[in-house]
Amino acid sequence: MHQRQAWKVLTPVLLQIATAQQVTDLSTYSWTLQNEVGNISIPARIPSYAHLDLQANNVVGQLEYGLNDFDLRWIWMQNWTYSTVLSDLSSSAAQTYLLFQGLDTFTSIELCGQHVASTNNQFRQYYLDVSDILSDCNESPLLSINFGSAPQIAEDIANEPGQEMWPYGTEIPGPAYAPAGPWQPAYAVQLGQSQVHPRNVLVDIYKQGQRNNLIPDQDQPWVMNASIDVLGTLPDGASLSYTVKDASNGTVVSGNLADVNQTDSVVTGSITIPKDSVDLWWPVGMGPQTLYYVTIDVMSASNQAIASVTRRVGFRTIVLNETPVTDDQIALGIAPGNNWHFEINGHPFYAKGSNFIPPDVFWPRVNASTTRTLLNSVVAGNQNMLRVWSSGAYSPDFMYDIADELGILLWSEFEFGDALYPVNPEFLSNVYEEAVYQVRRVNHHPSLAYWAGGNELENLELPTANESDPERFPQLLAEYEQLFLTTLFPAVFENTRSISYAPSSTSNGFISLNFTDPPYFQERYDNTTGGIYGETDYYNYDSSVAFNTSAYPVGRFSNEFGYHSMPSLQTWRQYIPDDQLSFNSTHVIYRNRHYPPGSLNTTNYANTSKGMGEMTLAAQRWYPTPHKSDSIANFSAWCWTTQVFQAEYYGSQIQFYRRGSGLPQRTLGSLYWQLEDQWAAPTWAGIEVDGRWKVLHYRARDLYQNVVVSPFFDESTRELEVWVTSDLWEGVSGAVDATWYFWNGTEVTNVKGLHGQEVSVGALNSTRVWSVDLGEELAGYDMEDIVLRMSVSATGRRPNNEEKTPFTHTNWFHASRLSEANLVDPGLEISHDQDGQTFTVSAKSGVSAFTWIDYPAGVVVTFDDNGFWLGKGESKRLGYNVTGDTTGGAWVQGVTVQSLWNNTLDD
Repeated sequence: MHQRQAWKVLTPVLLQIATAQQVTDLSTYSWTLQNEVGNISIPARIPSYAHLDLQANNVVGQLEYGLNDFDLRWIWMQNWTYSTVLSDLSSSAAQTYLLFQGLDTFTSIELCGQHVASTNNQFRQYYLDVSDILSDCNESPLLSINFGSAPQIAEDIANEPGQEMWPYGTEIPGPAYAPAGPWQPAYAVQLGQSQVHPRNVLVDIYKQGQRNNLIPDQDQPWVMNASIDVLGTLPDGASLSYTVKDASNGTVVSGNLADVNQTDSVVTGSITIPKDSVDLWWPVGMGPQTLYYVTIDVMSASNQAIASVTRRVGFRTIVLNETPVTDDQIALGIAPGNNWHFEINGHPFYAKGSNFIPPDVFWPRVNASTTRTLLNSVVAGNQNMLRVWSSGAYSPDFMYDIADELGILLWSEFEFGDALYPVNPEFLSNVYEEAVYQVRRVNHHPSLAYWAGGNELENLELPTANESDPERFPQLLAEYEQLFLTTLFPAVFENTRSISYAPSSTSNGFISLNFTDPPYFQERYDNTTGGIYGETDYYNYDSSVAFNTSAYPVGRFSNEFGYHSMPSLQTWRQYIPDDQLSFNSTHVIYRNRHYPPGSLNTTNYANTSKGMGEMTLAAQRWYPTPHKSDSIANFSAWCWTTQVFQAEYYGSQIQFYRRGSGLPQRTLGSLYWQLEDQWAAPTWAGIEVDGRWKVLHYRARDLYQNVVVSPFFDESTRELEVWVTSDLWEGVSGAVDATWYFWNGTEVTNVKGLHGQEVSVGALNSTRVWSVDLGEELAGYDMEDIVLRMSVSATGRRPNNEEKTPFTHTNWFHASRLSEANLVDPGLEISHDQDGQTFTVSAKSGVSAFTWIDYPAGVVVTFDDNGFWLGKGESKRLGYNVTGDTTGGAWVQGVTVQSLWNNTLDD
């Protein structure tokens, strides 16, 4: 009754402004979350999920604690309704729309007791005209959104006739919450007569004559194409004006867009911009991240502005070069086949990075602040590209904004992965609308590097289908092409000329390409005779052969590789009880999803024990096995040791793929799996859920420096090679040293080694500087007693930088497994300089392998380096950055230092 009275009181006031455009953020209303089965009715908010509102109202506890992803599955097995009264809307507006940016996933929407629409796609923007419903509403305009149980509905779909051919099933590769709710912002838009409201905007900046996937001519002027999708009806004779301003608000160019076309709801135009009138945007480490602001005004026939949008843009070309290797390239030693690398503003570059997964189980909790902190770690880790994995969600605008500012390229994927999909008309139409919306939404961001159709479709799903059902495979292949070639590819190239597209990560690329007739691509698939093609991924969980580089894939680019490790004790303690802090406790095992259970049951010991065993064997095979008398300390040591193996294994592959830049395969990229965690569990991440860096992130940062020296050892021949690799765009020159030491720090003097060996490395290249038979080099010595310290000092120029820069890098090699090495106490000491904000670590009595600065819970700290090696008598002074501290600075008193030697101690 109170709500109805409020509606009547407000109506006369609203009638006076009915001709004014009114956009209301629906998050400003008071919402209620209801569940009839559980008799639950609680306050709610949007954007949100049912899980989050239940936690906020203390109906459930901490969502990620303990085994709650099992215990709370009753939530996603039920339906949930979000409702509110739209108490300040006008019933006399010419048009009223409900604009939803994201509804997850199956909904039935009602307003004033009348059905408005049903939705079934989490990734689409829905805009619903409710003008007639609102004008006929005789009571409070109650909006209700009923969210059905996605797992239940998916199960129902799987049981429909004809669906048995599709491999439906509920897989749980990570935390299983299946959230439901209005996970993105939502608005009510009311328009007067002849008014329009922009709902989505495309800005496409490319070189004149440029087409997707083809190398643009850098000498051509820029073309800026702008297209605005509106709510309401565009008046006849609409035009578009534009202004481009720099970061100082100075006008660079302005005028009217030409070739304007319009429908009732879309207006498009373009303009040519001289290439020298703007500065280029570059990825981090390759030049400045110059950004501009483009304002587009929609003008009526009488030259009145009826809508205006502003987007921040950058002028750059980014293309995936999959063209055939030329004769000139072959003459330089590059193997025949096709290229597969990225080029920025006409320059090939080495892509260094990792794979990005959803940073939180619940997307409404992801915000610009936490995202910036994470992406700052990407830049600090010497990474310039992230592959935004397909099995999560499309990145929010603020993530692209931050990546634009930091210079991080985002390889983006449509939300398809590790499955084959139906091709009925309703599904394809739904997918096409999703793709068009997402492409247009983010295309203006210079950080957008690429669109891929999905994950592991050509290298995993199609071969598996062919092996399991060869008779039906031609049908499945045709359906695959119908979705990823004739549906998704047009969604890209009809809306942008600036971004390359490929149907799958990983693939061998295309044989031919056209823009007129489907299927547009002629895929190569396994037709790889006579050359090297495409990209690779690689997983091998047999740790006994982890460092056998001859088993690593040879390709033009490596987009995914990895091995799991445990998070730290500090992270575990936030999410499981103290009595579960042991390596194979119930909670640790249940939270491990490698290998996935394959169903929704809770008995996953059989599968998860395999993953736990893989980590255990890796630690035992390669490192001293922790055997602390204190059980918690022992658990911590085991967790850390799995991280050391992970870091060494990734490091071996990173160096292998980087060396490939100077070999016939001409490898120009490595993106490891994965950047970060979304919960506390054994995973492939290099950054834990609270932002704490694992050993991996430090090791990757070290090996992603511009110039690195690397050892490569062949166990079968006992041959050791030392290489220097550079990802700079000009050659570098310098010197390499390689010196053998006993573990006690004494130099082995009567062996050859290297002393001031001159080295020159070409642009984006690698050079072998030493090859030695260890049987001869170390004759008379035990491999368990000796390690090799390598260093390179060189000078060169970074891209777009005229000044010469010194580059140094140090690396270590051990011919024997460290589990067998005769380690000695390195005599580590650590001191803190409060004024200088530094720690200094020293090794007083021996070589320190994987020197690790540990710090207590309640704070997240990143150091200039960690997990490094020190020679006897060496000291390292390290700055640090605190990204969050609840200890009031007291954490510095709890900082400790350790190395692998500590694994041999009882306490």
